[in-house]
Amino acid sequence: MSSFHQRSSPEPPGPLDDNSEPESDLDIDLQELDPFQPRGIAHRRSAEGQARRQESRPRIPLRNLRLDGLHGLSGRRRGNTQGVSNQVAADEDSRALLDDENGSKAGSAASLGPEGDEAPLLRSGQQDQRSHNRRGTLARLGSALRFRSLVAPSPHLPTPEGLTDTDPEGEVEHDPQSNRTVAVGQLQSSRFPLNAVSNAKYTSWSFLPVTLYNEFSFFFNLYFLLVALSQIIPPLRIGYLSTYVAPLAFVLTITLGKEAYDDIARRRRDAEANAESYNVLKFETNGAFPSRSRGRAAPQRQKKLRRHRKHSQPNGEETRRLHEGESGEQDLESLEDGVPSSSYAEIKKASRDLKVGDVLKLSKDQRIPADVVILGSFLSQNVVADQATNDEDENQSSSSGEYVGSGPESQANQGSNNASIPDTAGAEAFIRTDQLDGETDWKLRLPSPLTQTLDICEYTRLQVMAGKPDKKVNDFTGTVELLPQTRAGYDPHIDKTSIGNTGNNQDSVGDQQRKAALTIDNTAWANTVLASSSTVYAVVVYTGSQTRQALSTSPSRSKTGLLEYEINSLTKILCFLTLALSFILVAAEGFDEKDGRKWYVSVMRFLILFSTIVPISLRVNLDLGKSVYAWYIQNDKGIPGTVVRTSTIPEDLGRVEYLLSDKTGTLTQNEMELKKIHVGTVSYANDAMDEVASYIRQAFGQIVSSDMGQTTLFTPSSVFTSTSNSGTRTRREIGARVRDVVLALALCHNVTPTVEAEHGERITTYQASSPDEIAIVRWTESVGLRLLHRDRKFIVLQSVESERVVVRVKILNIFPFTSDSKRMGIIVQFTQDLNSPLDESGEIWFYQKGADTVMTSIVAANDWLDEETANMAREGLRTLVVGRKRLSHEQYQEFSQQYAQASLSLHARDASMAAVVGEHLERGLELLGVTGVEDKLQRDVKPSLELLRNAGVKIWMLTGDKVETARCVAVSAKLVSRGQYIHTIAKMKRKEAALDSLDLLRNKTDACLLIDGESLALMLTCHREAFIATAVRLPAVVACRCSPTQKADVAKLIRAYTQKRTCCIGDGGNDVSMIQAADVGVGIVGKEGRQASLAADFSIEQFCYLTKLLVWHGRNSYKRSAKLAQFVIHRGLIISVCQTLYSIASEFEPIALYRDWLLVGYATIYTMAPVFSLVLDRDVDPDLAALYPELYKELALNRSLSYRTFFIWVAVSIYQGCIIQGLAQLLVGLDNFPRMVAVSYTVLILNELIMVAAEVTTWHPVMIFSILGTAAIYFGSVPLLGGYFDLKYIISVAFLWRVLAISAVSLVPPYVVKLLRRTIRPPSYRKVQAL
Repeated sequence: MSSFHQRSSPEPPGPLDDNSEPESDLDIDLQELDPFQPRGIAHRRSAEGQARRQESRPRIPLRNLRLDGLHGLSGRRRGNTQGVSNQVAADEDSRALLDDENGSKAGSAASLGPEGDEAPLLRSGQQDQRSHNRRGTLARLGSALRFRSLVAPSPHLPTPEGLTDTDPEGEVEHDPQSNRTVAVGQLQSSRFPLNAVSNAKYTSWSFLPVTLYNEFSFFFNLYFLLVALSQIIPPLRIGYLSTYVAPLAFVLTITLGKEAYDDIARRRRDAEANAESYNVLKFETNGAFPSRSRGRAAPQRQKKLRRHRKHSQPNGEETRRLHEGESGEQDLESLEDGVPSSSYAEIKKASRDLKVGDVLKLSKDQRIPADVVILGSFLSQNVVADQATNDEDENQSSSSGEYVGSGPESQANQGSNNASIPDTAGAEAFIRTDQLDGETDWKLRLPSPLTQTLDICEYTRLQVMAGKPDKKVNDFTGTVELLPQTRAGYDPHIDKTSIGNTGNNQDSVGDQQRKAALTIDNTAWANTVLASSSTVYAVVVYTGSQTRQALSTSPSRSKTGLLEYEINSLTKILCFLTLALSFILVAAEGFDEKDGRKWYVSVMRFLILFSTIVPISLRVNLDLGKSVYAWYIQNDKGIPGTVVRTSTIPEDLGRVEYLLSDKTGTLTQNEMELKKIHVGTVSYANDAMDEVASYIRQAFGQIVSSDMGQTTLFTPSSVFTSTSNSGTRTRREIGARVRDVVLALALCHNVTPTVEAEHGERITTYQASSPDEIAIVRWTESVGLRLLHRDRKFIVLQSVESERVVVRVKILNIFPFTSDSKRMGIIVQFTQDLNSPLDESGEIWFYQKGADTVMTSIVAANDWLDEETANMAREGLRTLVVGRKRLSHEQYQEFSQQYAQASLSLHARDASMAAVVGEHLERGLELLGVTGVEDKLQRDVKPSLELLRNAGVKIWMLTGDKVETARCVAVSAKLVSRGQYIHTIAKMKRKEAALDSLDLLRNKTDACLLIDGESLALMLTCHREAFIATAVRLPAVVACRCSPTQKADVAKLIRAYTQKRTCCIGDGGNDVSMIQAADVGVGIVGKEGRQASLAADFSIEQFCYLTKLLVWHGRNSYKRSAKLAQFVIHRGLIISVCQTLYSIASEFEPIALYRDWLLVGYATIYTMAPVFSLVLDRDVDPDLAALYPELYKELALNRSLSYRTFFIWVAVSIYQGCIIQGLAQLLVGLDNFPRMVAVSYTVLILNELIMVAAEVTTWHPVMIFSILGTAAIYFGSVPLLGGYFDLKYIISVAFLWRVLAISAVSLVPPYVVKLLRRTIRPPSYRKVQAL
């Protein structure tokens, strides 16, 4: 116990010397202490009388002197102020009297020996009157004293003006590659990164350069840029410059606008996350916040004082003196150990405003915004209040069998009257790290003992030394140091008894007292969640980009869809065709110079004329189409809450062949539930659990109270008595088995109950590192046996029905669960009488539970264990085998001695301890039963995974959880089919063994691979190509214990090796790297945070929404864009064919057939709306798409957009272009150019409108309106085209029949061929519709 608490308790009066008067400690020559007497006289008189005083008078405790002086101080604070004209003299005398550092001065209390402050505070009742008479004089003395040494500001503390939110940090940027020293609660000497989350892809400076680079990295954008720039050169100019520049500018504006909109939306979402507010302690120098500098800082101390008053029960005179002493002690603490180093107030700060050194106050279920070191952890006020209430009820009768006091203190008091409350009560804290590393188990975190017992007002004396930022989430090394007080005086946080009487070893011992090591157990990283019912004070050590979370996350990147690359390749082919055609036309003329133009100038002019072959409007149509797809996705009522964060890759949703999924929070809810229990002869599940509850009521309803007030508790040897009249022997045996296994499950765990007050109701919650154990304890409560209390020494169980204590055990040993042992055990000693002290002769039992793989060889021989565990495993349940063994007192003593010896071994200590346990305990355990715990799956996970597998998607599960957990979830989610072989690779360290495992897998292509992170790292390092070549052929792969970096590496490896589209889905911050590394990243809005959702390309609320997102929206987006792209290419190619024929007919002159407005209008208002309406087309309904996922599988064959379909459209374009322009020249002639242009252009427009109608599968009203409306716009604008057409000829019959004839010849043959193909080889969607 620290001196902090030792000072708070009044000490018992010491014995009086027989030869001395029973004088009060307050007897003192006031003339010696007169602050107004000259200093020299006081000093001389003290020196002369020192020996006499030490021999004849009691020593003057410095604490008592200060205490009585404080009565005067407190009186002055209440308004009894006095003049202090002799302030300087008073300060000097008070320093001479109170300066502990100059303890050798004559007359000072410090010179009386090191025990001066520890002298008794109270002597006897008869002394009180004498001290009371002198109190008025001492009060006047105290009103004049000024404890300057106690309130002098420390040079390492900030001034009152020094700690403001607006003050800048240090001028020097901290080197991220060096260690750091953090001054707690103060401004730092160096600058650190801002604590802001950013998923933005661009900054204000990088937006234009990066986006323009990305755009012009595509060939056809670069091609049109060169074409537009060529119009600056006069010999190459054809028509107006705006004809070529305006379309390119429009395309870039649309694309850059979409990118800017998406990035601004990301920034807004980041701003929401960064605006989350937190309670921060703002420290100031003394007196800034006097009302809050003490009382809230140490609630445990006040609680102890109340408990001491209640139990000590002094007489009336002592009670008054005790209360006065406590009041003085509190005043003293506010001045001595406090007038503290600083005062504090709670303020609100946004997450982005947090800085290194800030002290956070965190509560249950609060996300931790930065990497922090825990300074203190205390039970929440509602929990503390509940325990205090239990303490108040401690004196009530316990004969009724009710357990008195649920807190550790009350339990300790029952066990031992002299037990004291630990200083670190409630110091434990649990955090959830599933958003960081994917592990479902809660992590135990503890503050350093140095900081846990430290008053909050003294936090500014702390310095934390930490290493450089690192992405290792399971490693941390640092130290925390408590700086000495610069003011002279007593330091309550340094144990003076350990320093000794001499000053030689004071520094060395003090250094050990003031410095402590920090490990991973003292930290909490960003994006973890405080899970326990406690209030935690923590100092920020790493912020922003230097947190573990940020360092494990890859930077955002711009994603480009596969369709874009495919169209880019087709564009290169078209450009090559254009260049070849230009050379052919120039070559046909003989490369002769004509009209002063060189042949290469003619080639360039032809290239510009044929630039429509590579349609610039293609990008405009595709980008606008993506926006339509995004709107459809976000407004689909079947997948509410879905958000499209990257609108440039919706087509890739229809091309996914590999799905990489997280487990925790994605496939599962991370909520455990005990679903099945088997006790050897009978199995219970679902509704049969009611029968288990009836057995428990019968077993624990037999607790009786005798006339002597004794309450008999249950022990395992108690006889099970059935209350049913029809109870048979078999039923009694089964009831006893059920009772024993439920009791074992209620005792064999590491769960701690806490009671909280919510909305006026008391709610019991459980804290443990494993959610499995919490699920089991909740189940035992549901069947009638509640865990009432648990501390380090005792476990108390209560009957739910009667609310009486039925079991009380003392914890003798605990053997925690580890990944190597795969089991946990506990040795307990039962108490039979609730009211009597613990009976050392009570029964001793060893309980153990663990995985069936290890427990099979530990429990006694049986014929049902293997079969039942296999049955539960096939159901996807996590099995635990439960056993017990009774130990005699001699057996336990022998084990305890050998176990203690093994724990002192310097070599192979763990193995030695395990050997002792195995020899004495883990032999011939009585098999009690098997439990099956289910990790609840997300809604419709099983049918969703089944549908995706039928759609041809190979599913990988990447998780940070344990191997056994991953296996069970894979089976329960039907990721692994029934009876499918699971090949497990775990803890592999040799390269040769890794190759052997891969060779085995090559021959079993239908197996599922289960591999842990260690083995995966070996594979990726030594056999990268061989591993990925084998793994991508398997139907399912499960990788567990994966770090965020490994998840991202796997995604990148699959992309690089297969060249297929990968989709990664997750819900936690540990999934962000994987999501950003994938071609398509999908984030699920998690319970604890939205990190994955914010960083993803698509955000959904449930995993089952992914199926509709892929098989319906993804399929439609891809098929629509493929059809749209090819139709736009057809539209540009057909007009280029017309230009080619005209150039040939005009003796190879590079003269434009359609100029200016005709060229621009053709690609915009005359054809754009009908062509763009193809984005509304669909071939099947949503229900059929989900019913036949094989339709999605066909998309992997690339039949919608391939070289084959591309050249078919090229052939159609060449045919129709030749027919339209050739027949127009034949039927009208070249002599009348306006008439020929009118006929060919009109046929060209009608041809495109009718071709759009022929391509429609399912009509939409917008399609009909766009086709008819565009036709009306064209014919309505013809009178305005007098500069290009012969308007009189247009209204003639000759014009009409020529247009109809040419259109028929152009359209009928392609449509007939299409019908024949559909009849001979109907597409799959037509087969489905026919069914």
